[in-house]
Amino acid sequence: MPRTTPPRPLDVTGLFPELAPLARTAVRLHPRAGAPTANDSSLGGPLLWPADEPWPGCPEHTGPWHRGLDPVDVRLRRRILAEAWARPRAQGEKLLTDEERVIVDRATKETRISQDGPVPLVPVAQLYARDVPGLPCPEGADLLQVLWCPFDHAPDALPYTELRWRATADVAASLTDIPQPSVIGNDGYLPEPCVLHPEPVTEYPAPHELPGELAHRISAWEEENEEEADEEEADVCYQYDLAVAPGSKAGGHAPWSFSDPFPMSCPECGGPVRPLLTLDGTEWDGGSGSWRPVEDAGYDGHHFLGPACDTQLEIGRSYSLQLYVCRASSDHPHVQNMQ
Repeated sequence: MPRTTPPRPLDVTGLFPELAPLARTAVRLHPRAGAPTANDSSLGGPLLWPADEPWPGCPEHTGPWHRGLDPVDVRLRRRILAEAWARPRAQGEKLLTDEERVIVDRATKETRISQDGPVPLVPVAQLYARDVPGLPCPEGADLLQVLWCPFDHAPDALPYTELRWRATADVAASLTDIPQPSVIGNDGYLPEPCVLHPEPVTEYPAPHELPGELAHRISAWEEENEEEADEEEADVCYQYDLAVAPGSKAGGHAPWSFSDPFPMSCPECGGPVRPLLTLDGTEWDGGSGSWRPVEDAGYDGHHFLGPACDTQLEIGRSYSLQLYVCRASSDHPHVQNMQ
């Protein structure tokens, strides 16, 4: 089933024509729980990996052991909690049985777990160019793969990430036995397999990135709009309803939130970078509900169990991770930022 973003509450360029040349196309990925294969675009699914190419490990996390969580227990915990919240309970009845509580508690307590060699990187995203319009593939490539270490790394407490660009025609035989980490440091870095429903949308810069005078006029318009709105009408907010789409996406504008924008450049050549991919554990929340796809409008259960959170990703305190690539060369190191 495709996912369709509702039309924006109004045409913001009609009110502020200066925004028109700042528009960018983003491709919302709309990840939903499923069973993707290596031939599918996915988040948390298997990768099309050459059988003769070594699987990457984290250079900073090697054996013989680490303190962390068992990924098998983490996935079991998620399933137990989802089933528990879905079943009816009498008033005063416990959410979990005693047996379930033991498993859930075990999956949240770090223990010493053996790890043979470097911790294998975890597949995070696989994007085929055929599915994602405008994916900036290097010449000859038609596939982007993103992997990361399931531990926080200094200095930013973010996962160490690797990007791989591929030409699918060059993969004669694919790896079937994907190495799995025996220990992870952060359960928010263990995505559940999700199929994608890519959808291009138009975005405008976050208010933090607008010229000061324009940002001031938009803020004044928001205040006026709030005063005139009826009690039954939802206030329209530029940042949350008209500017940057929430959730995981390719391209588009940066979702600046807790920090002001700062210049980013290629660490190798110093040249400009462009947004490649945003990874977010929540596709919408209470403040960005206008972006909720039409097909998901009927869901009225717990938000954390619903389609908006199918990936089970959690970056920091429910932030997003943006990956940027050099405009001059795909061989240069990428840049990452959390917002």
